[in-house]
Amino acid sequence: MLPSFITWDVSPTIIDSFITVRWYGLMFAIGFWIGFNLVSKIFKHEGVPERWVGILLIYVGVATIVGSRLGHVFFYQWDYYSAHPWKILATWEGGLASHGGAIGIIVAVILFSIFTTKRNPLWTFDRLTIVIALVGCLIRIGNLMNSEIFGYPTDLPWGFKFVRSAEWNQLYYGLACHPTQLYEAMCYLALFGLMK
Repeated sequence: MLPSFITWDVSPTIIDSFITVRWYGLMFAIGFWIGFNLVSKIFKHEGVPERWVGILLIYVGVATIVGSRLGHVFFYQWDYYSAHPWKILATWEGGLASHGGAIGIIVAVILFSIFTTKRNPLWTFDRLTIVIALVGCLIRIGNLMNSEIFGYPTDLPWGFKFVRSAEWNQLYYGLACHPTQLYEAMCYLALFGLMK
């Protein structure tokens, strides 16, 4: 017999010592490392200058972090950050939005295309989307480990009770919810498999 729900009680922190390492940050870092290696292979196969990979990593890395942070600031908590603008830099306190990161990546690829490749930005987007699908999968796993971005209540046996989430405890206490992070992670992984 299947359980009626899954109790999710995983700490978002892997190491909490003189440094703090969180699952989300680790998934982000692994994603960028794998992405760098995949883009290196793609660019090498296509015979483009090797230096483009490092330049693209800088553009996309900075744009992802800045865009994700500004996305959170403007889309979710503008009232707070407009009153406390110095807190915008406090990324260690949490608060990234993937759609802000997507906007940042679009801008970065356009700039990379103008200043580095001198090619149509679609050339870079075409190669980068393969990597973004895999990185998106890893980041959504990080969201699961943080007990965030969950769905509506469900009575399906794979519903999760996110007991460490203040938001879940406030909105849905006692109810199992769809693990939308896993749904999205699986979709990203399927896209990666199709595009690879």
